[in-house]
Amino acid sequence: MLTQKLIIFDCDGVLVDSEPLAAEAYVRVYAKQGLPITPEIIAQCVGMKQADIILRVEQQTGYSLPLAGEADIWPQTMAVFKERLKPVSGIRAFLRNLTSPCCVASSSSIERIYFSLETTGLLEFFDPYIFSSSMVSRGKPAPDLFLFAAGRMGIGPENCIVIEDSAFGVQGAVAAGMTVVGFTGGSHTTADHRDKLLEAGATFVISNWREAETFLPVAGR
Repeated sequence: MLTQKLIIFDCDGVLVDSEPLAAEAYVRVYAKQGLPITPEIIAQCVGMKQADIILRVEQQTGYSLPLAGEADIWPQTMAVFKERLKPVSGIRAFLRNLTSPCCVASSSSIERIYFSLETTGLLEFFDPYIFSSSMVSRGKPAPDLFLFAAGRMGIGPENCIVIEDSAFGVQGAVAAGMTVVGFTGGSHTTADHRDKLLEAGATFVISNWREAETFLPVAGR
């Protein structure tokens, strides 16, 4: 008997094309506090949870974001998402044909994950199997979130396939003992994105959802 595989999706940059929009929101928040940063600084933090991003920015710039600024990150992000957030191209058709169980494991807050998926029409494919780094003590690149998601879904790590767009996420999934597929189909993809994901431990890298149909269980194949 074939063992059923669990497909674990990251959200930002894999399901929804959100990374450039999220970086824009961070820049706005810091600017309101008189702390000028660039989107490139936030781009270096892709895959990290909010608290770790704020810490990384402080380490790189010396800017300590006040609590009022931290509280403003989600409202600013939500405003940008409401106007311009889109699903990653091809993901809806892929999910419609996927025959394996699946879930989301994201560094974002539960509120942001639900908002993103609902705004882009993808919530129906995952609800209620949505897991956030807020549910575990350590965020990516620690393996905690992936192990938590697999445990809640009742499937062992060795039977999980994780799809990730960030090196931090890939590292976390590898540490969890899972197979990892790197994804470079988001608009934040850089020239060296594929190499970074492979270096982090991805088994291979895909650039669109049609490529995923060649190795993941989908209807009609």
